Amino acid sequence: MMTKHLSPHGNSLALVIDKGILSLLGINEKTSLEITTDGRGLYVAPSLGAARRRRFEEAASLSHKKYGTLFKALAESDK
Repeated sequence: MMTKHLSPHGNSLALVIDKGILSLLGINEKTSLEITTDGRGLYVAPSLGAARRRRFEEAASLSHKKYGTLFKALAESDK
């Protein structure tokens, strides 16, 4: 785990990512990144690209149609 601080960048704040981490993930200044949150954390990952994203969403939709009832039952079993 690494602790970082945000740096001023114009009217915004920037997160500077160390070169070693960028290299490990295959990220450079031209890499598109997806930024998401679950309300508690911020997640940054290389963009999947439109075709890969579409295939993922199709697979997720199929899984939901096929196993939605099971997913719901599992989610409710923890309550």
